[in-house]
Amino acid sequence: MCSIFGMFDLQPGDDLAALRQQALECSRRQRHRGPDWSGVYVDAGVILVHERLAIVDPASGAQPLRSRDGALALAVNGEIYNQAELRAASGYDFTSGSDCEVINALYREAAGQPPAHWLARLNGIFAFALWDGDRGRYLIARDPLGVCPLYWGHDLQGRLCVASEMKALVDLCADVREFPPGHVYDSADGTLARWYQRPWRDHAHTRGVRVEPAALRAAFEAAVHRQLMTDVPYGVLLSGGLDSSLVAACAARFARARIEDGDRSEAWWPRLHSFAIGLDGSPDLAAAHIAAEALGTVHHAFVYSFAEGLDALPEVIRHIETYDVTTIRASTPMFLLARRIKAMGVKMVLSGEGSDEIFGGYLYFHKAPSAQAFHDETVRKLDALHAYDCLRANKAMMAWGVEARVPFLDLEFLDVAMSMDAAHKMAGVQADGTRRIEKAVLREAFAGALPESILWRQKEQFSDGVGYGWIDGLKAHAEQAVSDREFAAAAARFPYNTPATKEAYFYRAIFERHFPGAACAATVPGGKSIACSSPAALAWDPAFANAADPSGRSVAGVHAAAVAG
Repeated sequence: MCSIFGMFDLQPGDDLAALRQQALECSRRQRHRGPDWSGVYVDAGVILVHERLAIVDPASGAQPLRSRDGALALAVNGEIYNQAELRAASGYDFTSGSDCEVINALYREAAGQPPAHWLARLNGIFAFALWDGDRGRYLIARDPLGVCPLYWGHDLQGRLCVASEMKALVDLCADVREFPPGHVYDSADGTLARWYQRPWRDHAHTRGVRVEPAALRAAFEAAVHRQLMTDVPYGVLLSGGLDSSLVAACAARFARARIEDGDRSEAWWPRLHSFAIGLDGSPDLAAAHIAAEALGTVHHAFVYSFAEGLDALPEVIRHIETYDVTTIRASTPMFLLARRIKAMGVKMVLSGEGSDEIFGGYLYFHKAPSAQAFHDETVRKLDALHAYDCLRANKAMMAWGVEARVPFLDLEFLDVAMSMDAAHKMAGVQADGTRRIEKAVLREAFAGALPESILWRQKEQFSDGVGYGWIDGLKAHAEQAVSDREFAAAAARFPYNTPATKEAYFYRAIFERHFPGAACAATVPGGKSIACSSPAALAWDPAFANAADPSGRSVAGVHAAAVAG
């Protein structure tokens, strides 16, 4: 991945040289995302800046990507996993081996069709800005689930500005806000439109649909295979939980062949490396060791201290650009792990985000009263994922120039997994009195792929799994750092999303130092939640509807009962 910065709607009297320097300065603030090269494009109506992290085609894929005739300029943060098929079907005159250049090709060959028509052909993660100099037209678009971050706003002169991270716009745009996932802005008609639609969003379209275990497994293995597309050293994040272990198991199966030439030659880096982090004695480190031994990965386990995590918090919040409690708790060890991974020369990792949203893996899903309610909550979770786990995985890793890919959110796999009737996904106590573990349908599909202790391991949130002392220590520190007087006045200082705990207040104060103003605060979703659950889901069980702590351990009765049983 990379970072992009764009400035549009420039006027004839604008000082392009001065604006170019301003754009470079704004883009510099997100250069950690793309430390390999910087590219700038300036035209009468636009300035595009790209900071590159070279993963595919390091030799010739520098951006902004230009068409052969010079009319198109494209700045992209992302990966297009079906680029080989799209290239083969295109008559476009490609100028590089970049996977992202197919965006220029699809635009050029769209023959006046709405952007939604050709955007739907992309299977990947992306945020891009495309300039068509011949037409004086530009497009801004973001992938369906918001895996790649994107923000936009207007400067004092009304120019539209767009950037991969909010820090590039915070001093430039008073109205900075998040660009919505699955949407495209077209300057030709000034519209912001949703381009990503799927019938499975409505439970009625999934009712009675069964996906056989073999089909579910094959679809996920294909997703991992697609996302191994890389020309640089890579690895897998391995917490020892079900999701990361399944990603690692699939990656290990394909690691010895080079995906880029159809598995015909030996991979440039045939040994799969796995990475884990935790406090001393953490559940994740122990489980990750078992999984790595079984899969034969070259495993790297890192131990961090509470003090090291606490020291990193201000920098973590600056990078991930949120004050959400759960996200900060989990981002900190991930941020520390990314630094270790970067030091080893690895530039891309596969991660397990998205599985819990698709299959109802969070412990409160045990309380779902019906398949309809279960399905609706998974859809809502997917819609919110860009503000939580996708944000965490992307920004915590990219803080050190490491790209995180998320095979569970591969669009082809998502269509298979979400088309399944949620009746087959439900967890908790069944009609016959037995207890069904969360994500049982996924575990059953991968029978034999992992040790039984890993395949059937109880759900742990990442911030819990790194060691319970992490969350407990953060709470204790916040109690000391935030006075009772400060906390009593929280509503006056923070009228939007008023912190409900001293820990939340502590994070919010750090966030405000880096991102002052109401617009920045409003980029973080509001509302008290358990694992970001919806009001409807909170009504499933009064025992956890009023809980302030979003840790998985706070879901009354579920974690303890599952561990004991």
